[in-house]
Amino acid sequence: MDHTAVLARYDRDMRERARPDGPGARIERVGGVVRQVADAQGWNGVLWSDLDAAGADRAIQDQIDRFSALGRDFEWKLYGHDRPLDLGARLAAAGFRAEPEETLLVGEVGRLALDAEPPMGIRLVQAADEAGVDLVVDVHEKAFGTDGTRLRHQLLARLAADPGAVVAVVALAGSEPVSAARMELVPGTPFAGLWGGGTVEAWRGRGIYRVLVAHRARLAAALGYRYLQVDASPMSRPILERLGFHALSTTTPYLYGG
Repeated sequence: MDHTAVLARYDRDMRERARPDGPGARIERVGGVVRQVADAQGWNGVLWSDLDAAGADRAIQDQIDRFSALGRDFEWKLYGHDRPLDLGARLAAAGFRAEPEETLLVGEVGRLALDAEPPMGIRLVQAADEAGVDLVVDVHEKAFGTDGTRLRHQLLARLAADPGAVVAVVALAGSEPVSAARMELVPGTPFAGLWGGGTVEAWRGRGIYRVLVAHRARLAAALGYRYLQVDASPMSRPILERLGFHALSTTTPYLYGG
């Protein structure tokens, strides 16, 4: 994989030319910034910027003013290769708080190790209705210790508006949901994104996360996508790299408000 070329394609297709991630959201392009504006249950934030040292502080304040006027907390999704190099420090000085850094991993679907199969007693089901989404949310809350209300709203809205744009999968042990993940498909690009992979603590270490990655990768390949993208935590990064993913950059959420 040509890392430089793939990262440039990712920046262009997934950030600069971003599409709304759900019904009711819209993309705004103002100056050197691309942002998404959504309702209070959706994701609000900056996806891409092309700034220099002279104009960065003004652009930061413009985003604060825009989202504050809407009454929205928001995120500036900062990548390690974004410019200017001190953009993170400028965001912090403007009142943003940084969340933990993650690694932008990209894998070429045709070169990934996709031979993982569920361990005995585990079956995978696709969450395509309200009951299935509730299973995904149950895993999310248990695995990450966070409220899943917003995730539930977003998944149900996307499945209703465009069921072909998102795939949610749950791993069941009998009737108990023990792991879940989703894949977001971006038509017109070679990229599909893997999101939300989590396993409840008692079921970790059995290869279920790897199985969910392989399952989604096979679906992406069948649909003609060339690359899979993940914002990987330190816990998931080694697993994904063993499957054939490559680190292209880092990404850090800078949050304002809340």
